[in-house]
Amino acid sequence: MSEHEPELAGAQREHWQRTYGEHPGMYGEEPSEPAVHAARVFRAAGARKVLELGAGHGRDAVYFAREGFTVQATDFSPVGLEQLHEAAGAQGVAERVATVVHDVREPLPLADGSVDAVFAHMLLCMALSTKEIQALVGEVRRVLRSGGVFVYTVRHTGDAHYGAGTGHGDDIWEHGGFAVHFFPRDLVDALADGWQSQEVHPFEEGDLPRRLWRVTQTLPR
Repeated sequence: MSEHEPELAGAQREHWQRTYGEHPGMYGEEPSEPAVHAARVFRAAGARKVLELGAGHGRDAVYFAREGFTVQATDFSPVGLEQLHEAAGAQGVAERVATVVHDVREPLPLADGSVDAVFAHMLLCMALSTKEIQALVGEVRRVLRSGGVFVYTVRHTGDAHYGAGTGHGDDIWEHGGFAVHFFPRDLVDALADGWQSQEVHPFEEGDLPRRLWRVTQTLPR
């Protein structure tokens, strides 16, 4: 992905706006398995303030709030975040959830060391170039406090959709209007440089099934 980056990014933003609008609450209200794992890890680390990147309509953000965390939820889809806000209100946790429309290609709108934990379920494997992913992980590192925890998931190159559909270069493949950056293991390892890498856990999700890694890593104190 190079000269076509802005076009692909814009198309994906429109895709998600349309998808959330046509399918409100499309992932249901139950939290994802990675979010359940992350809540355990965050609690063990003494985290209170959680940043979720790519929160969508909020099943995981609302779950974190129900678990007692204060959550800053970001997404580039205003439609998804409106649904998140409604869900937080309906479940009585609106006071613990703040939403911000934000594209992760831009610097995170947070101060240095201002959050205890960061969660991103399949956000890093959206239509982002390797350079953009590296910059984003640098931003995550900047906003985390010393000893903070980062849990993220990505589809990897062992997934059935890798190599299928329209190729955009840089391991990005578009299938059914949805573009994914499939991660090779060496990219996960490169992103862990300077962190305390605790776990790279393979798992499957959905009917295909999608094949992913769940990565848990801690910022050194």
